Amino acid sequence: MGGPNLEVFKFAIYMFVPVAALMHYGDPDWYNRNVLPYKERLFPEDKGRVHIPTDQTAVREELARIRAQKLARKLEREQAEAAAQSNSSGGWLGSWSK
Repeated sequence: MGGPNLEVFKFAIYMFVPVAALMHYGDPDWYNRNVLPYKERLFPEDKGRVHIPTDQTAVREELARIRAQKLARKLEREQAEAAAQSNSSGGWLGSWSK
């Protein structure tokens, strides 16, 4: 077996490595220099982020906006379907009767 000197050496390594890592990576200058620029590339500022309303009037306004958007999409879809039906000449039977 290694003896007491090996145990003291292992204990010193076990204590030194985490403390050295904390001192290196916990430095605010290192964080500002290496982490913050990468964080800005990964998580850009609130572009496209959904804002969740917090009070009741904001919730009602948001629901009204969502309902208006749904209604507009429904009307566009119905107009597109009506235009497609008017452009076709009665389906597959209409092409045979000509």
